[in-house]
Amino acid sequence: MWFKSYRMTFACLNTMKSYRYPWTRPYSTSRTTVDSSEMKTFLALAHRWWDEQGVYAPLHSMNDLRVPFIRDNLLKTIANHQPGKPLSGMKILDVGCGGGLLTEPLGRLGASVIGIDPVAENIKTAQRHKSFDPVLDQRVEYRVCSLEEIVEETAETFDAVIASEVVEHVIDLETFIQCCYQVLKPGGSLFITTINKTQLSYALGIVFSEQIAGIVPKGTHTWEKFVSPEKLESILESNGLSVQTVAGMIYNPFSGCWHWSGNTSLNYAAHAVKQEHTVPAELVLKGDTEEL
Repeated sequence: MWFKSYRMTFACLNTMKSYRYPWTRPYSTSRTTVDSSEMKTFLALAHRWWDEQGVYAPLHSMNDLRVPFIRDNLLKTIANHQPGKPLSGMKILDVGCGGGLLTEPLGRLGASVIGIDPVAENIKTAQRHKSFDPVLDQRVEYRVCSLEEIVEETAETFDAVIASEVVEHVIDLETFIQCCYQVLKPGGSLFITTINKTQLSYALGIVFSEQIAGIVPKGTHTWEKFVSPEKLESILESNGLSVQTVAGMIYNPFSGCWHWSGNTSLNYAAHAVKQEHTVPAELVLKGDTEEL
């Protein structure tokens, strides 16, 4: 009996080796999710990240929502945490970190954070601003690179990956999500904030915000790259990430404040968790059948 059981287990393991999950197939580093034309836009604005009254003012005030959103969801996975440093021991990757607007507050919460951005000038700005706070020296690290460039070296490294106001700028969303999955630990969290693809988001997000009010520079966004919560959830679920929360966000340009909303027709935030690998039932059944 023990020999039969051993053979069944060995056969199942061999079959698992040949089985490839769709979200863990080999990644080709020749592919990129970075849009070079959008890099030029952000390069021109690299020196303005920390101007709280400038073009990035909405991102500064968005921290009032996104920092607690990230913190509170991560705390659900921690049994005990230090007062003042609730995210101590957590490893976080901030993708498309820009000047470090979100990276720094996460570091101050105790997390070890790596911020990456393909625009070198953005990273220079982030490094310079980080130097003003000695507390961040051992907690925050910045790199000039894209996500896909570090997938192999950081596989299953991070407790959380942040892509805040990023996915509406990538050229291959499916590949981007696959890379997020690969660098997360099993059970790790992916946090995304982005813009829905609706007529309202075109009217307010592009026509009003860019062309009329000048809240953000012209050409910052491309409506065709916006993604609906339904499509994003479908991509996440098909790539091994279970969606936990989707919440709407509303920006008031007059007060400069963000608020949570049940309406996701403009901006929204999503939290998804990486599922652990499971052996498909058909593989187990196949092993049993072969031994009968």
